[in-house]
Amino acid sequence: MSFRVRFAPSPTGFLHVGGARTALYNWLFARHHGGTFILRIEDTDEARSTDESMTAILNGLRWLGLDWDEGPGLAGPQGSKGEYGPYYQMLRTDIYRKHLDQLVASGKAYACFCTKEDLEQMRTRAMLAKRPPKYDGRCREIPRTKAEERIKNGEPHVFRFARPHEGSVEIQDVVKETVRFESELLDDFIIMKSSGIPTFMFAGAIDDHLMKITHVIRGDDHLSNTPRQIQLFDAFGWKEKPLYAHISMIHGPDGSRLSKRHGATSIEEFQREGYLPEVMLNYLALLGWSTSDSQQLFEPAEHFKELVQKFELERCQKSPAVFDMEKLKWMNGVYIRKLSREDLLKRTWPYLVSAGLVGENADEALKDYIHRALMLEQEKLVRLSDAPGLIDFFLHDKVVFDPAAVTEVLNKEGATLVLKGVRSEFEKLPQLTAPNTEQACRDYAKSHGLKNGQVFHPVRVAVSGRTKGPSLFHMLEVMGKERVLRRLQEACAVVNVI
Repeated sequence: MSFRVRFAPSPTGFLHVGGARTALYNWLFARHHGGTFILRIEDTDEARSTDESMTAILNGLRWLGLDWDEGPGLAGPQGSKGEYGPYYQMLRTDIYRKHLDQLVASGKAYACFCTKEDLEQMRTRAMLAKRPPKYDGRCREIPRTKAEERIKNGEPHVFRFARPHEGSVEIQDVVKETVRFESELLDDFIIMKSSGIPTFMFAGAIDDHLMKITHVIRGDDHLSNTPRQIQLFDAFGWKEKPLYAHISMIHGPDGSRLSKRHGATSIEEFQREGYLPEVMLNYLALLGWSTSDSQQLFEPAEHFKELVQKFELERCQKSPAVFDMEKLKWMNGVYIRKLSREDLLKRTWPYLVSAGLVGENADEALKDYIHRALMLEQEKLVRLSDAPGLIDFFLHDKVVFDPAAVTEVLNKEGATLVLKGVRSEFEKLPQLTAPNTEQACRDYAKSHGLKNGQVFHPVRVAVSGRTKGPSLFHMLEVMGKERVLRRLQEACAVVNVI
């Protein structure tokens, strides 16, 4: 049996962390079993669905490296690929209408003419009686011929599913195990809106059947939808149903559902902030799933072959996962430190361009200079977006001095004499290297009866404008003789000596 799974986002916003994790688990499951991963767009929310959101979702999935086998964004009719399309629900409305007619004809769906006021009165009465608010089924008793006449006369209406009044729905969930819902507690839910557009519940069940979905892997906020969709399968007489796996929700550190108040929540935001796609994929995999030995880092080689091999749906946890930003930062730093010199430059380049430090098309000499500067700070990088702030002083024409550094270091008595003296010693060197600049500074300190720090600190502030940064002498080597000598002289001018 070939497994077929789907990720079915609604294009009403950006790709959220929760949605990305759902897509990842479906992708991992499909790749682990040699199955098919399908992307289906549930765009039936006419008011909120946008092309911008659709583009953001596709870009987010591609950035994460989650390739799909069937669906939009691939070569084929209407920009899709696969024999079970269209993969946009708004292109499948004729299919849903045909299935609605089938249910109405068999007495398993009916037209409802209740107004908003009617529904609000039902809700109020239920609340006063301390009963769960739900539709009372009054339009279910309208004879079909009478309903058809009212529809023909243009009376506004929706269509509802005529749920069974007795019995129960039992779900054998891969994660939740056995879950039972009593039919009497369910309602006659809407399956076709007054606009003629199907609801998520109705369209999703039909698509899962027609696209031969074998496993539905989604967040456990959809658990209450599942008995209704199973009842639809039964109403159509479809014997083969998907196996369901409802994965745990993602919470913030305070225990509430992850939201913007906890920080970034969309994949686009994490990309913009400088997190690596392979880190996001690795981290998302651990939000609700683990290996038997609690492995944290997975080798990204061969499209995360190691993670794919170890992923088992049965090891998903029931309790909510907690999004730990500090752990994500730690993991990102680990991955960044493993990047090659060339890859580090490639990944940080867009952030350097955005900060105005370099142009899009820099020459090889400048690239090499930035390469070397980045290598000095690679250990400190937590996010790629940190790069401009760590190496910007290498690239400024004029040193931008931190006022506190000038006050605390350069304005101290004797600092300018140190800068003049060290500059003189550096002039004698054929070129600046970490070993010879360190030796020159130590020799100067010793010969003038100074502590090493009394020499090192003024030199650091003079060439970088700040009191902290990479290794001083490796920094001098990267900057080169001409730049260092010029900055030492300009620093003296800051304290009105030259």
